[in-house]
Parts: sequence; C-alpha cells; structure tokens
Amino acid sequence: MPSGPKFKSVDEYFDSVTPEARPAMDEIRNLVRRLVPDAQEVLSYGVPAFKKGRVFFFYAAFKKHIGIYPPVEGDDALTAELKPYRGKKGNLQIPLDRPMPWNLIRRIAEAQLQRYSNQV
Repeated sequence: MPSGPKFKSVDEYFDSVTPEARPAMDEIRNLVRRLVPDAQEVLSYGVPAFKKGRVFFFYAAFKKHIGIYPPVEGDDALTAELKPYRGKKGNLQIPLDRPMPWNLIRRIAEAQLQRYSNQV
C-alpha cells in the first residue's frame, strides 16, 4: 500500500486527493457506505478503509488509478472478471482514464465483507 504523508483522518486523506481522482474516491466511499451502513470508516496503513469487526476494504488514490485492497480470493468468477485490473501483488488498479466499473467495485466490497466477516 502507498506510503507518504500520514493523515489524521479519512477526511484529511480525501482533502489531499487530486481533482482527477476525487470523484471516483467519493463515489467508492458512498457506495460502500450504502452497502454496509454500519461499517466504520477508518484509516489503515495510511489509506481509507472500511471495518466491520475487522477491515474488509481498503482504497487509495494514485496519480493514474484507484487502488483497491486486499486481493479478492474465493470467488472464481469475480476473480476472473478482475484480471484486467490486477496489479503485481493481486491488488486492483482501476485506471482513472477509463469508466469506473461501479458494479464490479460493489461486488468486490460485498465479497470482501463476506470473506472477512467469516474470519472474525
């Protein structure tokens, strides 16, 4: 995950996001909030994350993409659909210069919530 300035809050992190990445970050934030309204929004490893029992979804803004962590596992169909977005370590890199795959991002959040809820 990214290293760099240390932020004191998720809002402070969002204030640092570039204008190019901010709309996507805002929508991801809102999407996960709607999906899991009782999840706690936290900073973890210096990036925004959602926690329900434990952190299940991290996301971060970069110059040319949005990163989503940790790698999705346990859902072969979803894993296959995510192949074009996979980084070297399995993390997801969603390019900012293409339309955001909102349905796919929603499915990632649902899968990660399910995966990590079973481990609590």
